[in-house]
Amino acid sequence: MSATTIQMYGADWCRDCRRTKAQLDGLAVDYEYIDVEQDEAAAEDAKRISGRMSIPVVVFPDGTHQVEPSNAEVEAKLQELSLV
Repeated sequence: MSATTIQMYGADWCRDCRRTKAQLDGLAVDYEYIDVEQDEAAAEDAKRISGRMSIPVVVFPDGTHQVEPSNAEVEAKLQELSLV
């Protein structure tokens, strides 16, 4: 993962995942989308990172993460990291 790449763990059926993915796309932020439905190990990684089964899990380059974040929470973190 590069110094500016975000990882987003999600699934196509998850409305919050679709919303967060659309937000990142709209802001033209570089991120890696990891589909937990297609990759069982990724689902376990997301659970290990967040400590629970909820998605999306967004992991930022500074090592912090957000679980089921609002658009405002994601944007605030992106601004903090100077990614937008």
